[in-house]
Amino acid sequence: MGRVSRGEQCSVEGCKNKAEHSVSYEEAKILESHGYKLRVQHNRVYLCKEHYRELKKLRKKTEKLEKWRRMG
Repeated sequence: MGRVSRGEQCSVEGCKNKAEHSVSYEEAKILESHGYKLRVQHNRVYLCKEHYRELKKLRKKTEKLEKWRRMG
């Protein structure tokens, strides 16, 4: 039984929602670079549905920019 299934809260400061996803801190650094403050627990970050969705959008945007840099 993982921490998410035990009812861990979202690691974004000010968010009181329950976490639905767990990602490594390395993956979540994208959120910090966009102004979110995170509470890191054992190199893991727990995110609610809304913040995980935001992470996916930012990751996709960053990967697209990196691809363009490599091509040009």
